[in-house]
Parts: sequence; structure tokens; C-alpha cells
Amino acid sequence: ARFRGGLAERRPETTRLHTATHLLQAALRSVLGPHVEQRGSNITAERLRFDFAHGERMSDSQLAEVEVLVNAQIARDLPVAAQEMTVEAARDSGAIGLFGERYGERVNVYSIGDFSKEICGGPHVAHTSELGRFRIVKEGAASAGVRRIRAVLEDGDVSDLRPRPVATLE
Repeated sequence: ARFRGGLAERRPETTRLHTATHLLQAALRSVLGPHVEQRGSNITAERLRFDFAHGERMSDSQLAEVEVLVNAQIARDLPVAAQEMTVEAARDSGAIGLFGERYGERVNVYSIGDFSKEICGGPHVAHTSELGRFRIVKEGAASAGVRRIRAVLEDGDVSDLRPRPVATLE
């Protein structure tokens, strides 16, 4: 997830949502496939918005699967660890990133347990259990070939992984 431009300020709420964005992208890639790539993100204290490459509306079952997968990682209390390395080493390690963008010589790669590995410059929590319950509130088209998800973090028990209904933007 991009820090520059994607996240307005470093507050506990935005830091949690920023970390949740990494989990969301990994879950989307797991459910929809490796073609899913970030096309933009915007995080406020209230919600995250994540735009990604995907050519069709997500089904209710796909949305439910993504939400359950993210909450399962939160429930696992995974450690969030940063490692500085070259862009080449990051790519070789399997980290995802916007490789078309110009990075410096060295980048930070954030790993969330065995679930997510991404080049990122932004603030993160230390453990996924700090996030609370993840909930997708909307999914829809952002532009041709790009979908948009809006999601929130709520207080609540992530052990109850039953998904809730999601609104569509269309």
C-alpha cells in the first residue's frame, strides 16, 4: 500500500487501516488471483478505500471469502515486521509493490506473518490483533478494469467470522 498520497496522517486509526489494507490486498490476490494489483488507495480515520485491477464485479461469496480471510489473519495475531533491502532483493523475496514506480535504492518490505509481503513506506501496527474486526462496506467499479472496495475496522470479536451484507456502488 502506498504511504505517499494514500494516507493523510499518522494516527492510530489510520495506522490500523493502513495495515488492514495490506491484509486486504493479500486476501484479494488469494481469492481473485495474482492479477490483482493496487491502483490507488485512500485512508482516513474512518475507513479505507482500495482500488485494484480486476475486470468484473465481485460476487457476494468472493466478498465474504475476502472478509473472512482478513479477519482470520487478525485473529492469528500475526507479527508485522519491516526489513530494509534493495528493490531487486524485495522483488526476489516475493514482495509485491508498484514496481513501475520509482523507488529509492533501498525500500522497506513489510511482512505480516506468512500472509502478506509488500514494499511500503507507511506506519503499521506491531501485531494484527490490534486491528479489530475488518468489514467490507462497499464494492464497485472505480474505472474500466478497476474495482473499488471501501472497508472499516470495528470493535468486535474476530472469532465470529460470519460475513455481513455488502453494498454495491453500481
